[in-house]
Amino acid sequence: MEQLDQISAILALSMGAAWASGLNLYAAIFMLGMMGMTGNMDLPPGLEVLQNPLVLFAAGTMYVVEFFADKIPGIDTGWDVLHTFVRIPAGAMLAAGAVGNVDPAMAVAAGILGGGLTAATHATKAGTRALVNTSPEPFSNWGLSIGEDVAVFTGLWVALNHPTLFIVLMVVFIFLLIWLLPKLWRGIKLVVAKIRGWLGDKQEPSQIAIREVKDDQTHRDVEAEK
Repeated sequence: MEQLDQISAILALSMGAAWASGLNLYAAIFMLGMMGMTGNMDLPPGLEVLQNPLVLFAAGTMYVVEFFADKIPGIDTGWDVLHTFVRIPAGAMLAAGAVGNVDPAMAVAAGILGGGLTAATHATKAGTRALVNTSPEPFSNWGLSIGEDVAVFTGLWVALNHPTLFIVLMVVFIFLLIWLLPKLWRGIKLVVAKIRGWLGDKQEPSQIAIREVKDDQTHRDVEAEK
């Protein structure tokens, strides 16, 4: 029974860190590092570096930057696009580090699964933000951003204190992702199609004007030759 609880704790920490990284990487690093530094939890060897003051300072600084960038429509989507190349590999590394030095093969497997979970969570976050940005008011962005931060801290707390419950909730979350991601993708394609339509409508008058100028110039040349 004790061994089963230990496996559940490791799995919850590994997948919890990966899941949280897809929502807010810097909040996840800061929370884990602070809990390790204050003695509220014993970080596995692969994550002990998170409690280093330099890492905590960097994560805290970037969390503050993301806190404001994440609440500005348009800026939040650009931020998410850039962090596609940051959150996913970092989430995979955190998931692998959470396993510790038990088994290299297990660490690699955890990294693969964690990277996939981070990617799915990040895609859901970025896709939702892109759709919400079609609304002119900023309040929905603020609500989503604050909700994501609360979810990261609450989710990691559950993963550390109630690992079995977190694993059950994570399975439910994965099924929701399978159902939601195709719908988000269709919504994003509609938004992109509308934007292309608007750009096309704006280009047509200019093209017509160019043709009119050319026709007028041709007419003048003909008159001049006569």
